[in-house]
Amino acid sequence: MKRILLLLAAATLFVGAAKNPRQAYVDRYYPLAVLEMQRTGVPASITLAQGLLESGAGLSPLASVAHNHFGMKCHNDWEGEKFFKDDDRANECFRAYASDEESYRAHSDFLRSRERYKALFELDPTDYKGWAHGLRRAGYATDPGYATKLINLIEDFQLYRYDTMTEDDLPAGAVAALAAESVAEPAAESAAEPAPEEPVRPQTVREAPAPAERAATPAVVLRPEDYKESVSLSLERPVYKTNGVRYVRAVEGESWARIAAEYRLSVKQLLRDNDLDRPIALTPGMRIYLERKKPQASDSGLYEVDQDGRTLWDISQMFGVQLKKLMLYNGFRSDMVLEAGDTVILRKL
Repeated sequence: MKRILLLLAAATLFVGAAKNPRQAYVDRYYPLAVLEMQRTGVPASITLAQGLLESGAGLSPLASVAHNHFGMKCHNDWEGEKFFKDDDRANECFRAYASDEESYRAHSDFLRSRERYKALFELDPTDYKGWAHGLRRAGYATDPGYATKLINLIEDFQLYRYDTMTEDDLPAGAVAALAAESVAEPAAESAAEPAPEEPVRPQTVREAPAPAERAATPAVVLRPEDYKESVSLSLERPVYKTNGVRYVRAVEGESWARIAAEYRLSVKQLLRDNDLDRPIALTPGMRIYLERKKPQASDSGLYEVDQDGRTLWDISQMFGVQLKKLMLYNGFRSDMVLEAGDTVILRKL
């Protein structure tokens, strides 16, 4: 009887251990996923599920050596370091990144900048099922069961709970600790005897750097303050935030194209973030959002219009709330002209 109990206990420990790598991956990388969600609008649950699936919970050589968590291939426009391994074809070229943070950012930027994923950003941010099926339909993966696998991971590990988190909900120093690990781990390896060459990485003109090489250039690892501000290319223009959404103020004589270029966005993306289908004249001081606005205001539920002539779009820009949501809450057209004293609903009641 004692032997049976011991065997059962061992089996339980084995099953628990089998789950640990995936849970450990979630615990380690969810701060990056949440920050990317705040920056670009890609749900944290989707980012984490894709990372788990594509990287084998961070244990695949592509993730552990090349810091590529999302199976991003080189394509014709990639000029960075490369990592070669067999995939759909033998010896395929994958992107090699200097850090895990860089991989997460590249994944978000890829989805945000490709026209075929445009419709996904019209979904409710908590609609992880819609995102999973949309990624499959848009061709992110060839596996017909890709959406189901993502949904199962999200529900098994309750990843959807991260879709409602904000930057303020993250533990202090979480991203800094992750950045420190990404430097410390390779450095520890380099202190021992030189590691043998990775068998899946044949010699090429440009190959993924060895761990010791990455450890020698810690400047690429982002601190939390760098991470939040890294999308800004200007040291003079302040970046503001309302309702948790970042924006800048237009200055005299600039264009949508100039702002888009300054913050490494496409004009289409910048217009979408500001609920516009075509450019309008910019006036000094106008708010220009750099990421998708929120579905509702964070605190105040009502706004009393302070002057005649405001439109629902004006209110949307004032409070960082998506125009289509304000139209839904209030039953107004987007171009409806409001009068002083009118009340606008800012949250779902």
